[in-house]
Amino acid sequence: MADQDEQSAAGIESPAPSVLRWAEPPEGPVLVLLDQTRLPVEEVELGCTDVPELVRAIRTLAVRGAPLLGIAGAYGVALAAARGDDVERAAELLERARPTAVNLGYGVRRAAGAYRRAVGKGADRERAAAAVLAEARALHREDAEASGRMARYGLVLLDELLPGGDGHRLLTHCNTGALVSGGEGTAFAVALGAHRQGRLRRLWVDETRPLLQGARLTAYEAARNGMPYDLLTDNAAGSLFAAGEVDAVLIGADRIAADGSVANKVGSYPLAVLAKYHHVPFIVVAPTTTADLHTPDGASIVVEQRSANEVTEFTSPGARGVD
Repeated sequence: MADQDEQSAAGIESPAPSVLRWAEPPEGPVLVLLDQTRLPVEEVELGCTDVPELVRAIRTLAVRGAPLLGIAGAYGVALAAARGDDVERAAELLERARPTAVNLGYGVRRAAGAYRRAVGKGADRERAAAAVLAEARALHREDAEASGRMARYGLVLLDELLPGGDGHRLLTHCNTGALVSGGEGTAFAVALGAHRQGRLRRLWVDETRPLLQGARLTAYEAARNGMPYDLLTDNAAGSLFAAGEVDAVLIGADRIAADGSVANKVGSYPLAVLAKYHHVPFIVVAPTTTADLHTPDGASIVVEQRSANEVTEFTSPGARGVD
């Protein structure tokens, strides 16, 4: 494992750059994304001027995380409307970009619905496009507000489940911070709230194979916020449970079925089993937009199958400062 003290040389203290923003230069609207495939080595923005470019960014994980995908999808429909493209076709392409994260479809359908309503009321292209953009911005704002509520509710729940003590030791998987939402995240936002209140003793960060979202992104966010954390290999988690070093597990979700089944990053299920065996609280933190009442159970969730080279080719950069 590598701890936060070893990473202090990275000097990461400034606020994180904007993860997603709408820009309107003279040549036309652009959805500007922080390219998460380049983190933590460099902070590079990626401009999407049309839906195919955004679909590519979604599929390559330049933009990722269920809540943020919903926001990006809504802005993607706004791009299509502003360009005068076929909005229905654009919505179809966006919704198919990644099948497991229900928020993507939610954001796309919500924005497309705003377009249809505007057109149905006789709006011209410009006014219809403005209506879609307003809907995307509203979703963006709502997600930021939901992030704050999740952090507050999560802290209350931790206090109920873990009374007393000298701070919480929390294990997290994948990346669930500001890089995945319009606010400060889902599960990570709870840990960040605990840190700000002096109640975070240690954040255990799973590296999260195969694309190392924990090592590359969660460690990056934890370092930026000055949180006490350790980075560990996924298969080291069991030893932490056995040693009594984990007080609770916090994860996000890509989709929650009607029966409460949760689909999340590969590796989440073993943590749930470990937590149950060791009688450790296992907490899923997600906005209501991640709940899919049309999917009856976990077996009905379509799980995305990605390229084999993400496993066979080890090319992802490590977190800055980790030896």
